[in-house]
Amino acid sequence: MDLVQDKLYKRIKNAVGRAVADYGLIADGDRIAVAVSGGKDSYSLLHILETLRRRAPVKYELIAVNIDSGYPGFRTDIIEEHLRAHAFSFHMEKTDHYDIIKEKRRPGSSYCSICARLKRGVLYTLAQRLGCNKLALGHHLDDFIETLLLNQFFVGSLKAMAPSMMADNGVTTVIRPLVYVEERDIINFSRANRFPVVCCCCPVCGKADHQRKRMKQLLTELEKENPFIKRSLLKALANVQPRHLLDRQLRKDGCVE
Repeated sequence: MDLVQDKLYKRIKNAVGRAVADYGLIADGDRIAVAVSGGKDSYSLLHILETLRRRAPVKYELIAVNIDSGYPGFRTDIIEEHLRAHAFSFHMEKTDHYDIIKEKRRPGSSYCSICARLKRGVLYTLAQRLGCNKLALGHHLDDFIETLLLNQFFVGSLKAMAPSMMADNGVTTVIRPLVYVEERDIINFSRANRFPVVCCCCPVCGKADHQRKRMKQLLTELEKENPFIKRSLLKALANVQPRHLLDRQLRKDGCVE
């Protein structure tokens, strides 16, 4: 596996390594299912985790997992060819999600939300079936920040994502090693290494969620005044001050004096 050896590669690799150390994302003996969608984020995650694995002081295994939701034209063959070419262990899972979505989706509701729920359930099941105790997802720094803002502006909740958390099944630990990596770096890294990015071919593919797109635009504008705005917001997620929040449950639980 030949990755472009430059400052960008080293910056991403070091950022992932720092996240692994800060949050204890990988331990000796782990078998990790890496969700590979065919997008820039998941390809980057898989390749970086593999380079780290080769030099890591602990032993762990990786297996790439792809979910085919059944959208017409989805090129699983391109993804599989890439995984084979780089000698990754992998599993391709075909599903009937598209048929389920067509049947169950309410008119005007989001394709993405129901598709994500279905995929998540299959990923948890596959991780167990493949003997994996962890599932690695390709959410990057921008995803964390945008989710934080979306929840505050449109949901009324102070939450984002966690670098490591137990899945709903109570068995699989979900990890997000790209938490310190900005999307712009992943875009450049993917292009430099010519990763064969594949569209999921869903009916709304390429049409960014309107609210998330607004958050991206907001952050772009704020960066003109403060180039470190994203890092500041990410730092805020790790610097919570419960005394200065309004959550009454925190007081009931004794988290606030």
